[in-house]
Amino acid sequence: MSATTPATRPAVTRPPAAPAARGRRRWTWLRGTAIALVTLVFALPLVWMFAAAFKTNVQVTDPGVGLWFKPTLDNFRSIVEAGQIVRSMGNSLLVGAVSTVLSAVIAVPAAWAVGRFGMHRTGSVILIARIVPAISLLVPWYYLFAQLGLVGSYTVLVLSHMFVSVPLIMWIMISFFAGLPVELEEAARTDGLSAFGAFWRISLPLAAPGTATASLLAFVFSWNNFMFALVFADDRTQTVPVTLFNFISYASTDWGGLMAAATLITVPVVIAAVVGQKYLVAGLTSGATKG
Repeated sequence: MSATTPATRPAVTRPPAAPAARGRRRWTWLRGTAIALVTLVFALPLVWMFAAAFKTNVQVTDPGVGLWFKPTLDNFRSIVEAGQIVRSMGNSLLVGAVSTVLSAVIAVPAAWAVGRFGMHRTGSVILIARIVPAISLLVPWYYLFAQLGLVGSYTVLVLSHMFVSVPLIMWIMISFFAGLPVELEEAARTDGLSAFGAFWRISLPLAAPGTATASLLAFVFSWNNFMFALVFADDRTQTVPVTLFNFISYASTDWGGLMAAATLITVPVVIAAVVGQKYLVAGLTSGATKG
């Protein structure tokens, strides 16, 4: 009996891939391509801003200069020596932190009350502030705050930012508290806790991811807000968006200084997002599935 040689051994034929497997591979490829394109679209402006921060004004406006150039720190040195950007970042940090903390102190218990006691009509009235354009309130606000002597102070900036931050935090947190099992609070009430005690000891710790998410979004809004600071702030309480606007004049624009300042003010928000990434992702996903 003769042995079968490799040359005469019959070829092994593989069955064609199943249509479902081909469809999954095609969908995976399309999804990866779409994610890459979206990431590229959103990342290109940030890359251009970061690169322009290390260019001279001539290089920024020269379309022939791309990402290969000799970097310079003159833009950062000039804006730091001027002092306005550092002072404005301190103002934005102060206003953002105070307005976010005060908004969370007010909005989180209010969201719990709306979600637990069925105060939907009251919640709807409060959440109307999410719909009313803030610009429509600037004139009456300015008149009221001017009569109280608050224009140009930190107080008016904190109060104006809270007008948006309180409904924002409430809107996010209502779904969190509505999704928590009410049996946990009932068990705590049975053990002798009051309604607020059950909220403080049971519901609030469980809603920590949502609180972190809402607070971070409120802080980002406050940090980026331009309109309120432009109307209510003065040179002493000026925040970073208004300082960026000052780099643009009628005759010319200091593109290098503008991009350097924009890079500096982007860093705190990026750090906050990275530090709170775990809570941010958990909060957004939980808020999307609860309620």
